[in-house]
Amino acid sequence: MEAIVYGEFGGSEVLRHATGVAVPEPGPGEVRVRVAAAGVNPVDWKRRYGWVEEFYPTTFPAVPGLEFAGTVDKLGEGVTGLAVGDEVLGWTKTGAYAEYAIAGIVAPKPAGLSWEAAASLPVAGETAQRVLDLLGVRAGETLFLHGAAGVVGSVGVQLAVAAGVTVIGSASESNHAYLRELGAIPVAYGEGLADRVRAAAPDGVDAVFDAVGHGVLPVAIELLGGGEPGGEEAAKERIVTIADVDAEKHGIVFSGVMGDADAVRAGLTAHARGAAAGTLAVRLADTLPLKEAARAQELSESGHARGKLVLTP
Repeated sequence: MEAIVYGEFGGSEVLRHATGVAVPEPGPGEVRVRVAAAGVNPVDWKRRYGWVEEFYPTTFPAVPGLEFAGTVDKLGEGVTGLAVGDEVLGWTKTGAYAEYAIAGIVAPKPAGLSWEAAASLPVAGETAQRVLDLLGVRAGETLFLHGAAGVVGSVGVQLAVAAGVTVIGSASESNHAYLRELGAIPVAYGEGLADRVRAAAPDGVDAVFDAVGHGVLPVAIELLGGGEPGGEEAAKERIVTIADVDAEKHGIVFSGVMGDADAVRAGLTAHARGAAAGTLAVRLADTLPLKEAARAQELSESGHARGKLVLTP
């Protein structure tokens, strides 16, 4: 089959477009899918550099990619509720930058949902939902979401707003109109961020979701009352980051591993239905052919892609 492979850690130059790669076989409880679209995520190039081995250990040669949308091609032993030909989206065990991939967690793809939109949902939906659950945000509370216009951040905004949460979202000014469309109150990045958040939320902030990093954790602690006597430890309990590697240094939770498989599957099913119904959207930046995977990862790493990048075989 056709696939993108790499045999060592490094920059985008280690990615190689290969043909004649062995088609993987599904094991018990797994399915093989013919990939129609694969999502590109920051974790893909972080894995390529070897930066996240603690969470995603690599065996070479490796095929990048965590999420896909495609058609069930073969069933492993013991699989029920699925048939060859079913259209699904989900998480791959063997890498999504390929013609075929093995998956253990899949959900039905609604008929009205495009392949590209479907492939954009698994990572962003699961990550955003996981963090919101860890924070325990509920209706009537106010959430500060740092990096709200990114793919994960924008899904987090939509899920939180739908749950009755007021969201203050940081983003570059060019994305403020987009955040307003999603139901968030936008604030600009940079010096004075804490003051701008306070102005947008005069009654205070209840929780902080850091989706982009860049040293915002001290600001988050301050916003949640970390300057008050005994307030710092209490503040840290309602801050979660998915991007700041210094989280442990600050005593803050870094969330990088997906949760229970059944919960992930249920969430993915719900998010796919919401996307098909138009109540949940992921902004698509560009769709590139599989052969241009290196360019797609470079665009992702640059931080200049406004939305999701998707590869198609």
